[in-house]
Amino acid sequence: MLDKRIANLNESSLGPQTREVMECIEEVILDGLRHGHFQCRISSAIGNAGRRDLVVEAGKSHKFTIPKDELLGLTRTNGDP
Repeated sequence: MLDKRIANLNESSLGPQTREVMECIEEVILDGLRHGHFQCRISSAIGNAGRRDLVVEAGKSHKFTIPKDELLGLTRTNGDP
C-alpha cells in the first residue's frame, strides 16, 4: 500500500520545498543502506501561516519550511485522512 502512495507523489504534484524534502529523505536512506546501519528521525510542526517546519535528523539535521500553498497539492487518492 505504501508503494502506491509514494507512486502517486509524482514530480508535478510536489512544490519545490516538498521535492527537496523527498530528495533528502531518499539520500539519507540510501546513504544509510550503503553504510550498513543508520538511524533517522523525522519531525514536523505547524509554523506561522500554516506552513510546516520539518526536520530530518540523520547524523546531521536538515531543516525545511514547506509553505501552506505547497500542501494543497498533497492529497490522498484512496480516501485516507
